[in-house]
Amino acid sequence: MMHTLRIFQSLWAMERRHADGYERSLDQNITMIGEAGFDGISAHYTNRADVVRLNDEIRGTGLAIEGVCFPRTVEDMRLPLELAVEFPVSHICLQPDIRLRRVEDCLPILDGWMQLAEDAGIPVLIETHRNRMTTDLLFTLDLLEQRPDLPLLADLSHFTVAREFAYPVDAETHTMIHRILRNAHAFHGRVASCEQVQVEISFPHHRIWVDQFLEWWEYGMRDWRRRAAADAALVFTCELGPKPYSITGRDGNDSTDRWEEALLLRQMLLDLWAGI
Repeated sequence: MMHTLRIFQSLWAMERRHADGYERSLDQNITMIGEAGFDGISAHYTNRADVVRLNDEIRGTGLAIEGVCFPRTVEDMRLPLELAVEFPVSHICLQPDIRLRRVEDCLPILDGWMQLAEDAGIPVLIETHRNRMTTDLLFTLDLLEQRPDLPLLADLSHFTVAREFAYPVDAETHTMIHRILRNAHAFHGRVASCEQVQVEISFPHHRIWVDQFLEWWEYGMRDWRRRAAADAALVFTCELGPKPYSITGRDGNDSTDRWEEALLLRQMLLDLWAGI
């Protein structure tokens, strides 16, 4: 069997948060995502009633699920894992909602989460994310020095804006990002600049950052294929978030159609994968 790329769409990114107050229903969002050709969805796995409803809605669609959770303690991971056993997921995206100053204080928590994941038989990936244990690139690299096999879910937008990468990105920064990517088992996708966590990928003046992220994602995809099992699937979640992630105009509404940009991002990823 061959490696496959599975592109998911974030349910959070489907929120309009428009001035007109209209929000699509869960059923409408699921239908849009399925008809557009996405392979799955990303959704919170933190509340049983919500997870039951979600799984009822996707039954028969063929869509897979990335479960997202935000534990602060080792024990906080038990419920998401119990839900993932009962309602299967591609993997759990763990945002470590704790901000410790010393790497050595993080290790028992990471080890506890990984042990629970192993016991449950569920893939759990630590997301690189602002205002989390992994908020800083250098701190995350220090974590990898102590836990070289720590499985990451790479969202490079957070490092780009948090450390205010200058353009063109220098060789030292590329080396650090490549180290992160060599531990990446899945991706969350948006394009950031040195000053914004999410820029409009359809605007010509942002093309330099689009190309930079495509270059990083290509490196990550190639490295994943080097180490993945022959029949493995790589999950890449399009996550163009609503305001305040998205840039808005005077009227408080998005400056672009994020759904159309998600479709554009999906096609970019398919093209990138086809060339690897």
